[in-house]
Amino acid sequence: MGAREDVLVVPRDVLFAGSEWTGFRATGLDDLLARVRANYRFRPRREVEEDPTEPQIIPYVVFRHGERYFLTHRLRRSSERRLRHLYSLGVGGHINPEDVAGAADPIDAGLRREWEEEVVYDGHFSTRLLGAINDQTTPVGQVHVGLIFLVEGDRPEISIREVDKLAGALFPLDAMRSYYLDMESWSQLIFDYLTRVPVA
Repeated sequence: MGAREDVLVVPRDVLFAGSEWTGFRATGLDDLLARVRANYRFRPRREVEEDPTEPQIIPYVVFRHGERYFLTHRLRRSSERRLRHLYSLGVGGHINPEDVAGAADPIDAGLRREWEEEVVYDGHFSTRLLGAINDQTTPVGQVHVGLIFLVEGDRPEISIREVDKLAGALFPLDAMRSYYLDMESWSQLIFDYLTRVPVA
C-alpha cells in the first residue's frame, strides 16, 4: 500500500447550500468559493475516491495564448487510471495539506502548485475563475468538483513537465473538435462553454 495522501474536500450539502446544480456553471462563483474556503477539511484520498458525499475540490487550469488553447493527452502512465488515453482541455489536481500550509488561500495555493507541477512556462500570465463543474455522469465526476481557471499567457512556449504521463500542444478551438469524443467529460463541458460563450 502506498503512502497516505490527504485531499481537500467539502461536504456536498454545504458546498451547494442545499441547491445542487450539475454541468458547467459560470454564475454564483464567489459564493461557491466562499463556501469552499469556510468549510474545507482534509480526508484520506482512498476514503473519498468512492464517496460522493464529500467531493474532492480540483483546481483545473485552462491555458490560452491568443486564440489557441493547450490540449493535453493522458498517456498510459497517467496516475488517474480512469482517465488514461483521454484528452483534456486543462490540467488539474487535488489540493493537499502541504499546499495549504502557511497559504492565505487554499484554492490559490492548490492552483499554483498544480500549474508548476504539471507544466513548464516561463512567460507572464494572468489567472481568473471561468466557472465550476459538477458532473454526475461519470464515476470520476461523482466524487470531484472542478474550479475552472483560465490562465492567459503572453507567449506560446508551454510544455508538459512529466512527459511520460502527458503530451500537449496548442490548438484553436475549431481544430480541437476532432478530439471532442475522446475528451474527458469535464473538457467536453469546458469546450461546449467556450464555443457557446466567447471568452474575451
